[in-house]
Amino acid sequence: MDSSQVDHDTLPTLFIPHGGGPCFFMDWTMGPADTWHKMGHWLKNLGESLGSASVSTKPVSDPKAIVVFSAHWENDIVTINSAARPELIFDYYNFPPHTYDLEYPAPGDPELANTIERMLSNAGIGCRQDPDHGFDHGVFVPFMLIYPAANIPIVQVSLVKSLDPEEHLKIGQALAALRKENVLLVGSGMSYHNMTALMSADRSHADSDFFDHWLTDICESTPNQRNQALCNWHAAPGARQAHPREEHLLPLMVVAGAATSDCGKKIYSDRVLGAAVSAFRFG
Repeated sequence: MDSSQVDHDTLPTLFIPHGGGPCFFMDWTMGPADTWHKMGHWLKNLGESLGSASVSTKPVSDPKAIVVFSAHWENDIVTINSAARPELIFDYYNFPPHTYDLEYPAPGDPELANTIERMLSNAGIGCRQDPDHGFDHGVFVPFMLIYPAANIPIVQVSLVKSLDPEEHLKIGQALAALRKENVLLVGSGMSYHNMTALMSADRSHADSDFFDHWLTDICESTPNQRNQALCNWHAAPGARQAHPREEHLLPLMVVAGAATSDCGKKIYSDRVLGAAVSAFRFG
């Protein structure tokens, strides 16, 4: 689909980087002090940019609700956070004490959780609800910047422990119709996630460039090519160096699946601790 055919009544889907732990809300000492500044600035402006394609004349408005697939929640089957008031899960370690007092009181949406469960079940995808699960840092850390007012309902949905890319594409496809209901679908991860390499003294991560070039080409290709290639992502140049374990890439599979016939576009690029990191928008 070219830009002249974009349906402006349908929200895009997004794959965003969520940084390292609570990195945007502390003085960073595990590398240059400005390591996360560019990413933080981009996230702060992301909400206002939605719907701002040059061919659109409609004013930008906030989504009715947000569905987030974070790299930090996996289950045997797709699990849907159905809490009305989700608590925060501080699932990071050895950071400054104040970062465990962060607040993001965005409401949940039990009705939307019911809808998601129904849509997945109708697609033959096993799922269940969890009324006790909170928001992990892959949700609250970036959204404290994107929508700081915390007034948009968020439903977090888990990944599946199989780590099967095709399965995650199908999860996104099953939920694609939510985009026409003013619901924003977001995959929260990192396009490069080799923590051993990032924390090393070496800042020349050529493998990240190989993988980033491949990922950009694939996300900006036709949807059929994109989906076929994403199912075989591990064969890409630098793939296993970029993702020794792929949980931080799988949220991209979900939102690519939800994009259906919409093409993707790189909307952010950066170098973090020497590695190439990107974000993508579909639609």
